[in-house]
Amino acid sequence: MKRIVIFDMDGTLIDSATDITLSINYVRKQYYGLDGLSEQFVIDSINATQRNLAHLFYETDHYDEKAKALFEEHYHMQCIQNVRAYNGISEVLRDLHANGCILGVATNAPSPFANRMLSHLNLSDYFTYVIGADNVEFPKPHPQMIEFHLVNHGFVPDQDRAWMVGDNQKDMDAAASANITGIFAAWGFSDNGEGDYLATDPSQLSAIILEEMCNA
Repeated sequence: MKRIVIFDMDGTLIDSATDITLSINYVRKQYYGLDGLSEQFVIDSINATQRNLAHLFYETDHYDEKAKALFEEHYHMQCIQNVRAYNGISEVLRDLHANGCILGVATNAPSPFANRMLSHLNLSDYFTYVIGADNVEFPKPHPQMIEFHLVNHGFVPDQDRAWMVGDNQKDMDAAASANITGIFAAWGFSDNGEGDYLATDPSQLSAIILEEMCNA
């Protein structure tokens, strides 16, 4: 029986809030001449179910390609300056891997940034695939990212087990659409969400998955 655990990245594996905010504020100042936003506002906006981030971050209805390029240039360097793995994440990944779980990442962030940050934090080797928004046609809450992992590992629904771990309702909705178990990570960018399980810290995540594995 295969056991596949798919993780969201920002707000689940890593705390990237400071660097995201600094790059957004850089674009606001340099391109739009706007004052900076607070880190909390940025994270609340990212986690909102219905939102127009171009309007919230830059007071425009649509992203300007030059502004997007400026953000990507700045964030490429900025994204590894303050990022950290949440306390206990390295231990969770090690324990799940040691117990035979196949680990992967499904993030709405572009995969080059995801790979850069995970490599910087020495987490990359745990994951078979790191799938970003640029690797699929439809990002979360569409289940396409999850389905990529399942298909490429030969997942058999009535035989194997899979979990999606994330701090956003989009992660839980994607898990439900893919017919796998959703575990809401309440230690990250948001402590309010609904999944099949709620874990308030990474150690609870290990307990949930390992207990389900024993009962399978």
